[in-house]
Amino acid sequence: MAAIEQGGPGGRRQQLSEHVAAYVRESILTGQARPGTFLRTEALVEAVGVSNTPVREGLLIVAGEGFVELVPRRGYRVAEVSRRDIRDMFLMQASIASELARRAAASITDERLAELTDLVAEHRRADQAGDDEATVRLGHQFHRAVNLAAESPRMTLVLGGLVKQLPNRFYNDIEGHNHDTEVAHPKILDALRARDGEVAASVMHAHIMDGADELVPFLESQGMWG
Repeated sequence: MAAIEQGGPGGRRQQLSEHVAAYVRESILTGQARPGTFLRTEALVEAVGVSNTPVREGLLIVAGEGFVELVPRRGYRVAEVSRRDIRDMFLMQASIASELARRAAASITDERLAELTDLVAEHRRADQAGDDEATVRLGHQFHRAVNLAAESPRMTLVLGGLVKQLPNRFYNDIEGHNHDTEVAHPKILDALRARDGEVAASVMHAHIMDGADELVPFLESQGMWG
C-alpha cells in the first residue's frame, strides 16, 4: 500500500482527525469531559470546526488509546483515567525513550551533537525570556533529535504515538518542568558526547518520570479526580 502524502487530501484529513483526537484528549485530561459522559459528534463538529468524517476518525483514535469506549447504539463514552494510567503513560514513554538514548550514544554523529548543543542553548534562552511556547517546542525538538540519532525508526514511531497522548499545554502549566529540563537535557547531552549509553538512558528515564511526578499533582489540583 502506498504511503499517504501529507500534502494531499488524505493527509489533510488525517491531520484533521489528529486535531479532533488532541481536542478530545485535552477535554478529558482537563476534566471538561467527565468519565461516563457521552461525546456527541455534532458537538465536536461545532467545537473543532471540522466535518463529521474527521470527528469519527478522531474518536476512533482516542478509543484505541483507551480514552473513550464505544457503547453500541449510544456512541462514545469517556473512560476513567486513573492516576496509575497517567503514570503508566509516562512509564511507557520513559522505557522506550531511555532505550533510544542508549542506542543514540553508540551511533550519534558530530552533526547531531552540534544540533543538540544548539537546542540546549536556545532552550535556556527561551526559558530565561519566559517564552513558554518556545521552551515546549525546543524541548520536543531536543527529544526528537536524540530519538533520530538512535537510528531505530520503528521504536521512534511507537514513541511518537505515546507522546501524542499528553497535550502540549500541560508542559506549560506544570510548575518546575522547565527547571527539570534545564538540568536534564545538558546531562543527556554530556552522556551522548561521552558515548555513555547507560548514563544517557538513566538520565532520560528519570527526566521523563519526573514529568509524571509533576503532572499527577497538577491534575489533582485541577479536579481531575473529584
